[in-house]
Amino acid sequence: MQERKIYSNKCWVDGRLQPATVCFNNGLITNIAFKKLEGAEDLGDAVIMPGVIDVHVHINEPGRTDWEGFDTGTQAAAAGGTTTIVDMPLNASPVTTSLTAFKEKLSASEGRMHVNCGFYAGLIPGNTAALEPMIKAGVVGVKCFLTHSGIDEFPIVTEKDLDEAMPIIASHNIPLLAHCEIYNEEVKVGFEDNPTSYQHYVASRPKKWENDAVDLMIRLCRKYNCRVHIVHVSSAEALCMIQSAKEEGLPITAETCSQYIFFNAEEIPDANTIYKCAPPIREKENNIQLKEALKNGVLDFITTDHSPAIPSVKEIESGNLKKAWGGIAGIQFLLSASWTALKDTMSLEAFIPLVTSHPASFIMADKKGTLKVGYDADIVIWNPEEVSTIQEKDILFKHKISPYIAQTLNGVIIETIVMGETVYKNKIITNKNKGQWLLKK
Repeated sequence: MQERKIYSNKCWVDGRLQPATVCFNNGLITNIAFKKLEGAEDLGDAVIMPGVIDVHVHINEPGRTDWEGFDTGTQAAAAGGTTTIVDMPLNASPVTTSLTAFKEKLSASEGRMHVNCGFYAGLIPGNTAALEPMIKAGVVGVKCFLTHSGIDEFPIVTEKDLDEAMPIIASHNIPLLAHCEIYNEEVKVGFEDNPTSYQHYVASRPKKWENDAVDLMIRLCRKYNCRVHIVHVSSAEALCMIQSAKEEGLPITAETCSQYIFFNAEEIPDANTIYKCAPPIREKENNIQLKEALKNGVLDFITTDHSPAIPSVKEIESGNLKKAWGGIAGIQFLLSASWTALKDTMSLEAFIPLVTSHPASFIMADKKGTLKVGYDADIVIWNPEEVSTIQEKDILFKHKISPYIAQTLNGVIIETIVMGETVYKNKIITNKNKGQWLLKK
């Protein structure tokens, strides 16, 4: 294979945008020169940076491949500049809560990965003994739910389950990811009588549920010195607890998702189930605080929590938010939607690590997330200043159901390179099956 050289005036190297040529061959970066080398493709002012890493997606294969699948999901990821994803243990069927199920997941992904794929194991009541075999097989973390997951095969864990599992997880230095909502009792807000009202839906899942769950996970993190990760933070009231835990020196990290900083509850129409996710998208003032937390490091990075479903499960026709599947399809828009939401809040230089080196560090992917000689040649070339309005025909994930359709986003992907091979260029998937498994050694 011939070495390829690409040059830009805005290449993200050594923590800043600067003129540089990146050379790569056989899947690895072979040289970085701070000038235009002879024979290099001149990309002008397009940004060359590490490929985006989305560490929270639901691909739903095997078992619910009519909802998504590795083929469509990873093509969509590549179209959005994402070169690595980490797949959750649900909503596949079987859920990834045993070594047998994990092997089935690996088999289902083989030959269908257009970007790199890592995997999480699932913690459910009674499967503590199954964790170590999955960890030794290469999962990069363990996921649990403190409220109903939406899938009966993946039940809620109790504090007793966490007491049993966390010492095992801590001994392997991988993170325990927690969906932080604790359903204490049904909140009487009239949602039953107003099932198409978005404001009633938000009120039915109060911030207190999230805050109480975060408080529990911090307490257990302190007790076991186990790496704890709070997924999809939506309650700004939880931020002060996370900040205090970090200042205490606890091994805690937290993410928010593009939907929580791009959309605001005040602007979401009733009977439009494409916006339903859990925890819910909250009010603008709350979401401004989430953006600030990304800026000051209380929140570590951004994900999509891509969680698609078929139209009937999503209750598209009825608009019934109470019955609809809670999940937003957004794997293709992590880079552009997040940048659009944050561009008036922070510089591009401050933003880039939130979707590259920070998530890479979280999953301990030591050759990803940075442009450096010897690192994997996972690269995205994009124009942050170019604007596009998303059309249904642009979407590469399976069901064209997404709140990002018709939104105007800053940031157009020119090319996505996975392990040195062009997978997406000029709105076309050019090469398939270039992704590799990302298994923890």
